[in-house]
Amino acid sequence: MAQHILDFEKPVIDLEKKIEEMRTLAGTLDISDQISDLEGKIEELRLDIYSNLTRWQRIQIARHPDRPYTLDYCLNTFSNFTELHGDRMFRDDAAIVGGLASLGRYNVVVIGHQKGRDTKSNVYRNFGMPNPEGYRKAKRLMQLAEKFRKPIICLLDTQGAYPGIEAEDRGQANAIAENLLLMSSLKTPIVVVVIGEGASGGALGIGVGNRVLMLENAWYSVIAPESCSSILWRSWDFKEQAAEALRLTASDLVEQGVADRIIPEPIGGAHRLPNEIFATLGKVLIEELDALAPLSDDALVAQRRSKFAKLGVWTQDV
Repeated sequence: MAQHILDFEKPVIDLEKKIEEMRTLAGTLDISDQISDLEGKIEELRLDIYSNLTRWQRIQIARHPDRPYTLDYCLNTFSNFTELHGDRMFRDDAAIVGGLASLGRYNVVVIGHQKGRDTKSNVYRNFGMPNPEGYRKAKRLMQLAEKFRKPIICLLDTQGAYPGIEAEDRGQANAIAENLLLMSSLKTPIVVVVIGEGASGGALGIGVGNRVLMLENAWYSVIAPESCSSILWRSWDFKEQAAEALRLTASDLVEQGVADRIIPEPIGGAHRLPNEIFATLGKVLIEELDALAPLSDDALVAQRRSKFAKLGVWTQDV
């Protein structure tokens, strides 16, 4: 499979190729010191690049085709994952997956958006854009979690809910609204993690939680930068300026109080060392569930409602 290289990564990739060329000569020339120096420069350059990313560059990392998706976390961060299917009304929507799993001493229900890795799987997953039946499946699983008193983990990674006419015919807006209402009153802990893209109501439809966490290079916004650019400037050419104005990165949203915690990624992104991010997420989720465990059912609901009621509220002196 061809390596997917982002524009700002090319200086590092060029140096890595140079090292590979030098290693082919290592059998005839003693250049180990030069190779070692160059490897040090690569690490310095990589650290410099990833310590000074723009908002648009973080969006590019969040969209990297090799980035772990929900099922990758289900099978690696969690154990004993058993997927459950269908909304019991229309069909099974492959753009949202969910099921039962174990995490340390907790038995949980995991729900998340799922993208594909190639054309065939992306068509099957509808590019991670759920239809109403996807949100109704999520609703069914959340009700199951409450019934059996299991914490809920929601993993967000979508460009948005599917905007097709057939989705609207089947009640897309109503399905999302019903989930928002349900999640605001569920008597079980809910931890939400934005693992990649968190766009619009398509993400928020499974995004109401006691705790909202974000991976370091994830983004979360009411609209994607390209769509914002097309509305404001009638062109996608200003997507980078739109990303800056939207302030949609993890650090932006923690500062604004929308997100509660940033989960650090390996230098280069979650796709570079997936096993590391699988372990990190598991550790963080256990910490969050431990913190929520002492709260009563009513306290969980009150804390969740209070958290979201504060968003977007401000006062002004008259």
